[in-house]
Amino acid sequence: MPSIQQLLQGFEAFREHYFKKDTALFKRLATQGQKPSTLLISCSDSRVDPATLFGTEPGDLFIVRNVANLVPPYESDGRSYGTSSAIEFAVRDLGVSQIVILGHSNCGGIHALCNHLTGEVSEREFIACWVSIASDAVAPYLDQPRQQAERAAIHASVENLKTFPWIRERLASGDLTLHGWWFDLAAGTLSVVSEERAEP
Repeated sequence: MPSIQQLLQGFEAFREHYFKKDTALFKRLATQGQKPSTLLISCSDSRVDPATLFGTEPGDLFIVRNVANLVPPYESDGRSYGTSSAIEFAVRDLGVSQIVILGHSNCGGIHALCNHLTGEVSEREFIACWVSIASDAVAPYLDQPRQQAERAAIHASVENLKTFPWIRERLASGDLTLHGWWFDLAAGTLSVVSEERAEP
């Protein structure tokens, strides 16, 4: 596990071997802003780093990470919504053309949700409430292999994306596509769980 000192050393290595080799990229990003085509919503899990998995450069992906890569349904009640605000910025301001929900095997958030649904009491203050976003989707899969619950949660998040009115508009016009993917940590494979394109 890297210490703070190792992180700082890593940053110096980044400047020396990456930043200095492509200063034009960073100058362009600094002066022209970001124009990513993809919003990627992934888990906070340290084993699932989107930039590493997909070999992307700075500016390529607008990434939102949270426990269990969940999207809450659309709500406009004046409260604070971190994930929803990031989705809004990516869709309405950056104009991304695709949204990917990236889930994975051995997800601790989905494990916590399954435990909660089977009656286990958690001593955590926030996790159970957050992952309950996917309760209805995951509940039918409690007696099946955990990957079924993980996939169901991904599909539920894709469906929740469609509750945002400005996402529905972009889907209907064909300007936006939605994708749900599941990454198998042990096998190193990626599979499609859900895909939504323009409505007929």
